[in-house]
Amino acid sequence: MKHLLPGILFSSGTIMGYFILNILITFKTSVNLASLQNPTRTTPMMQEIDRSVAAELTQQVRLLCWVLTGPQFLESRAKHVHATWGKRCNKVLYMSSEESDFPTVKLNVTEGRDQLYWKTIRAFQFIYEHHLDDADWFLKADDDTFVVPENLRHLLSQLNTEDPLYLGRRFRPFIAQGYMSGGAGYVLSKEALRRFVKGHGDGSCTHFSDVEDMALGRCMETMKVTAVDTRDERRRQTFHAFPPDKYLLKQLTKSQPSHLLYEFYERVQGPGCCSDLTISFHYIRPVEMYMLEYFTYHLRPYGYKYRFNPEAALHKGTV
Repeated sequence: MKHLLPGILFSSGTIMGYFILNILITFKTSVNLASLQNPTRTTPMMQEIDRSVAAELTQQVRLLCWVLTGPQFLESRAKHVHATWGKRCNKVLYMSSEESDFPTVKLNVTEGRDQLYWKTIRAFQFIYEHHLDDADWFLKADDDTFVVPENLRHLLSQLNTEDPLYLGRRFRPFIAQGYMSGGAGYVLSKEALRRFVKGHGDGSCTHFSDVEDMALGRCMETMKVTAVDTRDERRRQTFHAFPPDKYLLKQLTKSQPSHLLYEFYERVQGPGCCSDLTISFHYIRPVEMYMLEYFTYHLRPYGYKYRFNPEAALHKGTV
């Protein structure tokens, strides 16, 4: 029990800090987000961190990220994606109904929740026509999704993009093999992208529903694209359709929490919910983007030896 205490204290402190910051953010009437555009400048200590493995994967696993946004959200959301995790993709595109200097890609769609799947169809068609050879994997994310591209590349490095694969937070029901949450972000392999475009080209797939993620999941199943289990070696989730607090704290209710109703796999609450190599969280406000950026890339507990070694697990067969 004693050997677990440091980890429990650290996790508890991190969670408590997250909620204190959320309380401060909630009651603060105005926030100068411009002052956060470069919140964590490089220091001599940070320059000593060895990023060689991540840098190597950046070249080996080319990731195109496209962000679903709109004219009304460029200043309030998309610019903060661009200032944080967006810059870590090999290529990032912001898909909208209007062209702008942001820059955005203008798609032939109108705005509105009932247009989300049309926007998704047009976005993947555009990428297929103009950027198919610029990347190996293609991530769709919302403009309020926070992503850790390095962790995503680690997961993708174990897969072959020429296989028809589809990754994300797996939901049910509606689709036999499940479908991936739109808010958590989902990834198509190059072959999956080819099949998606082909399906909508020859009529195998149709715009039968306004529910973007479920409709895309139906097309994936129709086109024989495999839904991949993206949990880590300890069966902890890597993609998350809600913010961290929805998963990290157990809700003391007899009924199942609403945010866990559609889970494909076993429902887990508490720290065991989430992988050390988490890839995404959804419904993240702009200030929280920078907070998660800091926690992910800069916060380190002194004297704490990292306990999770997935590379060793691959060789030993256990974690």
